[in-house]
Amino acid sequence: MKFNPLKIGNLSVPLPIIQGGMGIGISLSNLASAVTNAGGIGVISAAQIGFRDKNFEDNALECNLKALKEEIKLAKEKCKNGILGVNIMVATKEYAEHVNAAIEAGIDIIISGAGLPTMLPKLTKGSTVKIAPIVGTPKSAKVLLKLWDKHDNITADMVIVEGPKAGGHLGYSKDKLELEDANFDNNVVQIVEEVKKYREKYNKDIPVIVAGGIFDGNDIAKYLKLGANGVQIATRFVATEECDASEAFKKAYVNAKKEDISIVNSPVGMPGRAILNPFVEHTRKERIKITKCYQCLAPCNPAITPYCISKALIQAVRGNLNEGLIFCGENAYKIDKISTVKDIMNELKQDLLNA
Repeated sequence: MKFNPLKIGNLSVPLPIIQGGMGIGISLSNLASAVTNAGGIGVISAAQIGFRDKNFEDNALECNLKALKEEIKLAKEKCKNGILGVNIMVATKEYAEHVNAAIEAGIDIIISGAGLPTMLPKLTKGSTVKIAPIVGTPKSAKVLLKLWDKHDNITADMVIVEGPKAGGHLGYSKDKLELEDANFDNNVVQIVEEVKKYREKYNKDIPVIVAGGIFDGNDIAKYLKLGANGVQIATRFVATEECDASEAFKKAYVNAKKEDISIVNSPVGMPGRAILNPFVEHTRKERIKITKCYQCLAPCNPAITPYCISKALIQAVRGNLNEGLIFCGENAYKIDKISTVKDIMNELKQDLLNA
């Protein structure tokens, strides 16, 4: 099928593909810049981005803000000042400081989920940065857009609709995942209609982007036909030469079978999707005592949480898979080799054209 470039205000890219932000340390400057260079929009994850700094154990916040600026600068250099986004979770402690750091570093788009980003317009006021909330249901989209309209006299520059097939933390309760999966296509249509109201009111294009389980060109075509303007893909880009994760992490995706991918409990009270491994099995039997709190997520209480999410994700990205949490999307098992970002983007483009 024919498709249009993805336009976000005065920004435009040839392919309607955004690379999903993946923390901790999965999507940094290398992966994000490669996706941008291949015609899409690369996204850096701000989650505990400073974990490689030697001072991280003593001052995680300072290291994270420093690394966020450095990774944005590096990515901008690698993609010759192409269009880049950053994903900053609402649940992040010192959320405002992370938003300010991204703006100072010259990021083009701030994508924000893991809670409703009600304060984002106030934090970005006076800047040229584009703001894109992640929503999971028509209700959350309606509530947030109405709130921004009423209190800030502003609307979104882009809306990302994330479904229950996504990797990492999911915005649905565990008992509602199947129902939301069945309703997802209808949710997309309803959110597209809701966004139209604000397109008309503010006389601006507001692209709707679908995320969660998008794997090939046929998936992209499906959602474009439902009225969306593009898709967000994360899992597919992990097993690439350019991904910032360790080789062992990438191979875990390549070697995963369908039955290896499961819903797990997260310390922040939300279900997550990950690859089954000794770490997951351990956490299902007993709590892993926390000796160090990284002050990463607001809802987390280290006194009662089953394990430290930061430590678990850091171990995984470094390749210590038996003691780490390997977040992934539902379709990770379909990956059978380590490829390149360029090859994947070309394949997606051809599949879409042939759909």
